[in-house]
Amino acid sequence: MILLYVALGSALGGVSRFLLGGFVQTRAGTTFPVGTLAVNVTGAFLLGYLTRHFSVEAGSSPETRALLTAGFCGGYTTFSTFSVETLQLFEQGSWAKGGAYAAASVVLSLAAAVGGVMLARAMAE
Repeated sequence: MILLYVALGSALGGVSRFLLGGFVQTRAGTTFPVGTLAVNVTGAFLLGYLTRHFSVEAGSSPETRALLTAGFCGGYTTFSTFSVETLQLFEQGSWAKGGAYAAASVVLSLAAAVGGVMLARAMAE
């Protein structure tokens, strides 16, 4: 039964990724993959928050945790897309853009995950 929650969360996460990533990319008006970057950073923040929240929130069911973490966040974040987009920038000879994108993705996503954990801690107090 828990697999149904993961599947539902994945579907919702994938649709959210598609909509938000496309919206941000279109609005930015650039070939730099800001849509994927935005999804990865917000996904890292959300997963950081949820991980910390569920570690201290005894009332959360395994189904809710699976729905939101493995399901939604797993379907929402786009590391594989990030990897391909970085490779494409390198193949186009855009070494600086590719390097900046890879560095920004890792640093900002890590910072966002820390922010999510900190928010969850603050809200638990």
